Amino acid sequence: MELENRGVRTFTIVTDAFLPLAQAEAQAKGTALRFIVVKHPVGGLNLQELQTRAEQGIQQIAEWEKNNNRGVSAKAKEQQLPLILQDENLSEGNWFEFAEDKGFGDGLPVAMPIVAKVHQFLENSHCQEGAFAFTPIPPRWVLPAWESLAANAVMAGCKPEYFATVLTALQATLQEKFNLFGVLATTHPCTPMMLVSGPKRVELEMNCQGNSLGQGTRSNATMGRALHMMMVNLGGAVPKGMDKATFGAPTKFSYCLAENEEDSPWLPYHVRQGFRREDSVVTVAAAEPPHNINDHGSTSADELVTTIASTMSTAGNNNLYLGGEHFVVLGPEHAQTIHRDGWSIEQIQDALYERSRVHVARISNGNRRHFEEVGKKPIGEYYYLGECPKDIQILVSGGYGKHSNWIPTFGASRMVSQVIRG
Repeated sequence: MELENRGVRTFTIVTDAFLPLAQAEAQAKGTALRFIVVKHPVGGLNLQELQTRAEQGIQQIAEWEKNNNRGVSAKAKEQQLPLILQDENLSEGNWFEFAEDKGFGDGLPVAMPIVAKVHQFLENSHCQEGAFAFTPIPPRWVLPAWESLAANAVMAGCKPEYFATVLTALQATLQEKFNLFGVLATTHPCTPMMLVSGPKRVELEMNCQGNSLGQGTRSNATMGRALHMMMVNLGGAVPKGMDKATFGAPTKFSYCLAENEEDSPWLPYHVRQGFRREDSVVTVAAAEPPHNINDHGSTSADELVTTIASTMSTAGNNNLYLGGEHFVVLGPEHAQTIHRDGWSIEQIQDALYERSRVHVARISNGNRRHFEEVGKKPIGEYYYLGECPKDIQILVSGGYGKHSNWIPTFGASRMVSQVIRG
């Protein structure tokens, strides 16, 4: 606003599809903006089409000047956002319809967060409000009430003992480097993924073996669901509203997995990050759905790594030009073969980094120009995924079968790991 104070008129250009998000951001930030609204999209247009968009903007600027409209000021303030059902007479039978009308939840049935139930949940969780500090949740940028957080966990079906893990994950997503606003407002199908390592996995009866990324386990399903419901109900990341995902993904219902430490031949993931073995740690990452890696024929570490790297070597993933960590989740059988041949985690990372690189010939001319604009340049004749081999995060999860997973990420976000307190 420094230019405004010097008498210079400024305008913010936004496409019509993103106007509601821009208006909400300006309101939340307390910023008075004049919006120039052009037709969506802007990317991928030819010169004539871009000129038409520019003319739309120029015409609107002329109208602003003619009417001397100084814009609408906004006052930002942190506010508590209540989400706890006061009407305890609402029946279970019509609760789901009521929740749908209010825009609560994720489209699936949710439990009733009546006052008594929420307070009982908080008491049984043994979580102390003072032990958890939160900043406003984007993209709505409001500070959630303690009871509101519990209400979302109740609606998601959490047990009280899950609450500390969910709150730790939420705290982690609110760190600046995670870029939660970008994660929730992007057109990319990413969503916060929760990875739990350490003793808490066993205490909460999390599934880290067969179908570890699938249905069937209450702790995995409801903890991931609670985190996502907080993003929607409190953060305001409503689909087709402030959540601008082009497709989204089923992982937006719930995305929570646990490391299979018992079947891993290497040190636990959180120990390799520098935590103590006895710590329980939540890692959050802005992740895409997992991409399966099927290899029933390879019998050596070198062969398996070749298959994994070939699966990662794609021209359309965000990590190729935006960087960021991404995950290779090895199934126990693949992990045992690689370890049997003496490969360390660092050797796996180095080999995958080199073998997953993408030749410039596989990138379209338009995308190469786009890569240049965001600062991504090839090294020789290749583009590399991430900035270095250590961006490839290696862990073991899942059960029987010669399968592994690659989990790409948003790229414009960095993962965060925190010890679970409580």
